[in-house]
Amino acid sequence: MSLVPDVGHFVDPAGPSHRHPASEDTSEEASRWLARFHAGDAQVLNACYREHFDTVYRAAARILPSVDAETVVHDVFLRLVSDERARRTFHGGSLAAWLHSVAHNLAVDRVRRQRRESDILAQLAAESTAEELSPPEPGLDASLLLEHFRQKCLPPKWAPVFEARFIRQLSQREAAATLRIHRTTLAYQELRIRQLLKRFLLTPEAP
Repeated sequence: MSLVPDVGHFVDPAGPSHRHPASEDTSEEASRWLARFHAGDAQVLNACYREHFDTVYRAAARILPSVDAETVVHDVFLRLVSDERARRTFHGGSLAAWLHSVAHNLAVDRVRRQRRESDILAQLAAESTAEELSPPEPGLDASLLLEHFRQKCLPPKWAPVFEARFIRQLSQREAAATLRIHRTTLAYQELRIRQLLKRFLLTPEAP
């Protein structure tokens, strides 16, 4: 099944015009192919996916476990389909080498992001054990306080994590499973929410 989404119904290209030009192809043929590649020609991109899937996967799998390597493969080819600027960074030459480099860079970026998220998770764990949020003032309705915080300060993209962790008080593991996100992603959002909430509670204008 092709990875290329929503670009029409393609026949299986058997002719060489759909494949990346080999060394014996003329410069004119190579130029025509490159123009079709830059334009996002569906048959060219399908051929690119079939011929270079293994190259992209091997480049990512040298750095990442198989599940994450597969994600990088999807990222590479979806980027080729959806982003003309990304396609135009290929100026000719070895398409396999270019795709290998793109996959390698995305894999390295993913490793760095995972390390940052792990650091954030460790920071959140340390902060959670070192200090707790100050309780609201006596007589202050906590539910109204949280609702006011949600409306005035909470970015909508963090609302599901706020609901799961602060309102429903699910554990991080339960919240991540319920929201279907990585625990490190949840931990990052929770850390940011805690920072906003602390600031909100210390603001004199808070009701």
